[in-house]
Amino acid sequence: MFNDEEDFSLVVDEKTASKDSLEDIKASIDRYKRRHEQLIQEQQELRVLTEQQRETTREFRRRSDRLLQDLEKDQRSYEQQIEDRKAEAVLMQQEEKELLKEIQRVEEALKEEEAQNQHLQQQVEVFTAVPERPVVFVGTKGSNAFQMKSRVVYPMEGGTALVTFEDEVVASRILDMKEHRVALGSECSIALEARRVQLVLPQLVEIDSEVSPRHILISNLPKMETETLLNKLEIHFSKKRHGGGEVEKCELLPDSEDVVITFVESDVARGLTEREHHQVELQRTRQSVRVTPFLNGTITGLQTRVAVCRRTVLLTGIPGVMEPESLLDLLEIHFQRKANGGGEIEAFLYNPPGGRSSALFEGVSAA
Repeated sequence: MFNDEEDFSLVVDEKTASKDSLEDIKASIDRYKRRHEQLIQEQQELRVLTEQQRETTREFRRRSDRLLQDLEKDQRSYEQQIEDRKAEAVLMQQEEKELLKEIQRVEEALKEEEAQNQHLQQQVEVFTAVPERPVVFVGTKGSNAFQMKSRVVYPMEGGTALVTFEDEVVASRILDMKEHRVALGSECSIALEARRVQLVLPQLVEIDSEVSPRHILISNLPKMETETLLNKLEIHFSKKRHGGGEVEKCELLPDSEDVVITFVESDVARGLTEREHHQVELQRTRQSVRVTPFLNGTITGLQTRVAVCRRTVLLTGIPGVMEPESLLDLLEIHFQRKANGGGEIEAFLYNPPGGRSSALFEGVSAA
């Protein structure tokens, strides 16, 4: 590379100078000058190109920086989207679990509903298959309430007596007098106290009933000796060919004279009740008996009320001073006399000191 500010000298060979002319030397100088100028121009162009290359490099660097920034921004955005998607996925999983739990709860509720419906259907079948009883119309009543006859067992303490008068006015008069002196003869007497008889009666009873899987109720039975009837029924319904099975117990219900059979296995009763009418050999003939489901009841709610016996009085403080029969006669005579405030007696029950006795009240009306 040549510098236009530098000096240069031309060394001429004497032999060559002799051969070359002056014009050739000038021409060579001119060529070198043009070459020098050309080099200078190329150098300037090279500088321009270099500057352009540097500017291009700077521009590419700026673009690279922007691209890197954009890539980092996109990367952060992408990572944020991934985190958001992960959070959404976790939320969806939780919602799916909740939905599965809800579906399970609904399925369990449906199963309970189906079981309840089946239970109600069984109850309907039972209500339509109750033992047949004759029904007689006796008139209408002003209330639709279910009437239940009360049966109350009243335990008596020793040295007490229960007196039921025919007229409740007499009982009220005896109670108002409260203390009574009963003469036993020979100037001997005993002091008694009259008290009201209060009984606790059921007012509202709620019963949850279900069909027993091991029991059947047999009705439409003929009148015959109880032990023979039970044996015949047990033998018949214990045989497989009659749809029966091993019998655990066979008993007669005294109030309805129906028979309840308890089987050892729990899959026998339903088959027998589905058929309902069965031919059983009784009294040397085949007779049709009715087999219906047996209900087991559980009391789920009970409300009670206190009832006062209007015609019955409790006498307390009776000492055992003589034979119970003799003392009972003297007491009954005393409370029959109008002079003592008494009246006609319907029933008299005495329990001597140290004795154990119970009284049965039926159809008690409240005061």
